[in-house]
Amino acid sequence: MGCGASREVLDEKRNNDEIDNQLRKERMNLRNEVKMLLLGAGESGKSTIIKQMKLIHDGGYSQEERESFKEVIFSNTIQSMRVLLEAMEALHISLEHSEYQMHSSVIMNMPSQIEADSLPVDVANAVKALWSDGGVRECFRRSNEFQLNDSASYYFDSIGRICQEGYLPTDQDVLRSRVKTTGINETIFRVGELTYRMLDVGGQRSERKQWIHCFENVTAILFLVAISEYDQVLIEDDTVNRMQEALTLFDSICNSRWFVKTSIILFLNKMDIFREKLPHSPMKKYFPDFEGGNDIDAASLYILKRFVSLNQSDAKQIYTHFTCATDTTQIRFVMAAVNDIIIQMNLRDCGLL
Repeated sequence: MGCGASREVLDEKRNNDEIDNQLRKERMNLRNEVKMLLLGAGESGKSTIIKQMKLIHDGGYSQEERESFKEVIFSNTIQSMRVLLEAMEALHISLEHSEYQMHSSVIMNMPSQIEADSLPVDVANAVKALWSDGGVRECFRRSNEFQLNDSASYYFDSIGRICQEGYLPTDQDVLRSRVKTTGINETIFRVGELTYRMLDVGGQRSERKQWIHCFENVTAILFLVAISEYDQVLIEDDTVNRMQEALTLFDSICNSRWFVKTSIILFLNKMDIFREKLPHSPMKKYFPDFEGGNDIDAASLYILKRFVSLNQSDAKQIYTHFTCATDTTQIRFVMAAVNDIIIQMNLRDCGLL
């Protein structure tokens, strides 16, 4: 009788173990889909990360897709030069070469959107000449005082290649192209056993009200900050420092009731621009308590601590990376580390770690 009871207990335990294992497998299958929300203020680099995922995990861009970026690149180039010329007037900076006024007129008379298969020769010549002008360069050095695309100097330096007949945008050309994100854009890609659904939402204030629809069942948040924008103001409000806005936004996301159990991965992005800018634009001018001078490591760590210190939960971990979103090699490495974090989270949630 005792043996029979023991056998029944063993059979019941075996059945329970099988059910538990099956439930674990089902939970793991559900966890194989990763819903990652990309958040951050406008122009922090979210759309560039999405483009990198296509390059790294989705076979890159076809010739037809590359062709479709030409008009965006042409428009970005012309619009950036127009912004510089308008800023020169506002800042009372004159052209070093007065004869370049004809080139200035060419740029100012162009439409904001270019619909052409190639960049007009007179426009290319105008960009090339103006970019060599001392007055334009002086204005460019003061670009934190107005709104200029980060890609401006890249496209100006590349104008000889961009204007050639038969031009086809490179990966780097595509990565640096800028179109304001409106609405919610989803990108799906696989990394090993995991399927990622990465949601990119507009970062400007007017777009943020749409984020609420993305909050359900989020595996992780990838929050981007343009670390180089410590000395710039918002496009939508020129009384607000961009870094202060990013800190306020991160605080609201990190400590939101929606994300009590959601891990946050923080990318302090645009480190390349930050390194170039810091020696000429002291951080202490914008953050008076910073005492690190022009030391890039001290400045980076200061900003990182400002963000991490906003976390009010001992249970929530914030994973941080310093990034340059246009560097494919680095982003491949960083996203592999992010993928490892997601796997560890899944194993922990399923009770397997």
